[in-house]
Amino acid sequence: MLINWYPGHMAKTKRQLQEQISRCDLILELCDARLPFSSRNPDLEKLIQGKKSVLLLNKSDLADADLTREWIRSFTEQGIRAFPCSAQSGKSKSILRVIDDASREFVEKALAKGVRKVVRAMIVGVPNVGKSTLINQIHGSSVARTGDRPGVTKANQWVTVSPYLQLMDSPGMLWPRLDDQTAARRLCYIGSIKDDVVDLPMLTIELLQELMEICPQAVSERFRIRDFSLRGESLLQEVCKGRGFLLKGGLFDYDRCCQVVLDEFRAGRCGRITLEKPDTSSLKEDTHVEKQQDGPCS
Repeated sequence: MLINWYPGHMAKTKRQLQEQISRCDLILELCDARLPFSSRNPDLEKLIQGKKSVLLLNKSDLADADLTREWIRSFTEQGIRAFPCSAQSGKSKSILRVIDDASREFVEKALAKGVRKVVRAMIVGVPNVGKSTLINQIHGSSVARTGDRPGVTKANQWVTVSPYLQLMDSPGMLWPRLDDQTAARRLCYIGSIKDDVVDLPMLTIELLQELMEICPQAVSERFRIRDFSLRGESLLQEVCKGRGFLLKGGLFDYDRCCQVVLDEFRAGRCGRITLEKPDTSSLKEDTHVEKQQDGPCS
């Protein structure tokens, strides 16, 4: 399954970001804490070079906490200011503290001149990593459109959080050539690439196979898989039988099965899972899941 999706509006998005970045004091880059490598756009790194920036590992409540800490240490060693966060369930005060700390230098310089500076921060990242949700959480109301699919935010929009803080929501941006097909596939897992442009049964099989390697007991219980050795289409058929995704005549309802498996993974119902480790040489091979006392992997 070859994945190479770069809709025309992505080029426009890149141009818009280039125009707006120069007007911003701070860049808040969001990635998915379950995919800290694959969910970072290398083109964004080039665009924001030279600007004060912070990397937020969003959806950390769905990721392995130990591996998130390892990623934070790894990014710190690279000179990248990185913090875990959860735009869906986290506390806005902690994110505001990160913004305050990152912008303190130029705020203090302005104060020394008798000016109370308005900090302008742009939130950037690939599609569907929670940029609009983060803005809504910080603002305290639904001022930015959100959705569980890519492409909800169509244009840059400024949101005033306080008299001294403005946030810009920006459309998610992918890069033109997804040469790393493992990364591309994992972006599909989290919904950064639209479901209707990929082979969903094949994508779901790939996801199930990864999950069966990571946390077989929890995944088998969740999807009622009895034979842990199943792979390929047989694995998908087992989920259909176990969860009752059957059509008339006993045919397998692959459409429903694929949607449920993907939705439940994206919602974190399969456990707190991180698919990538900080060692880039092993990103394609290593996976990990946190086993919690009260979680599905316990």
